[in-house]
Amino acid sequence: MRLAAHLFAGVLLMVASGCASITTRQPTGRHFEFGRDNFAYANELQWVYEPDLEAGKMRTHPRVPKPDYHQYCFVMSRAARQFYDFARFDPKAPKADEETYRHLIDEVLSHDPRSDPAKHKPVVIPGYADLYDFSRDYESDIKDLCGGWWQSYVQRGHWRMLFPFSDAHQARTVVTLRRELEKGIAPVIHVVLFPAQTINHGVVVYKVEDVPEGVRFWCYDPNNPKAPLQITYQNDDGRFHTPMSNYFFGGEVDVYEVYRNWKY
Repeated sequence: MRLAAHLFAGVLLMVASGCASITTRQPTGRHFEFGRDNFAYANELQWVYEPDLEAGKMRTHPRVPKPDYHQYCFVMSRAARQFYDFARFDPKAPKADEETYRHLIDEVLSHDPRSDPAKHKPVVIPGYADLYDFSRDYESDIKDLCGGWWQSYVQRGHWRMLFPFSDAHQARTVVTLRRELEKGIAPVIHVVLFPAQTINHGVVVYKVEDVPEGVRFWCYDPNNPKAPLQITYQNDDGRFHTPMSNYFFGGEVDVYEVYRNWKY
């Protein structure tokens, strides 16, 4: 994502926030399960990333052929949370036809991801046990209805990356994420380094554990539906860190929650 896009998102926030209202999400009664509540397909990478160990950074070149589905990390993270909050899968019910499923997908995605699931009747998806299996069979329909790649660029909370993240802010983020996870809420977080933009990514947090170095969060990463991403808050420096991946060299990152209230 480019700086201009983020600045544009900040301007949109100022316009949108005037008519937005604060919402409170209550516990869902269960917990997000990796391998069940995530999509079976990936947000493809537009670039090939090669680690330069001497320089301590990734070098990139265009992927050939260009992938068909890329730059959808926020779209997919938001949609996974919407299915988690507002859908219920019924594997014992007969399977429906494509037209019915498209209607049900659209109904799930019409819910505001910031709203309280307890105030909505779940959308029942018949014939499937979970989102993972459903998205494997109806990948193209879900992609079509989830929204365009531009929604990852113009996300309401992008304004926040323009301002510094203090140690105190990151420590509070740990407390907030832990509290939400304990209630069964699956927070969507923005993982970013700005203005470097060596990482600018949206993921869903689904588990927390205490580790010797600090607090580890397990995340569904839309770039990799097969394995979770681990983000660790380290007590020694009061910052979040990620390991090397196939799109980021690894190291310190800033974290904040999105799709949470009118500001984000």
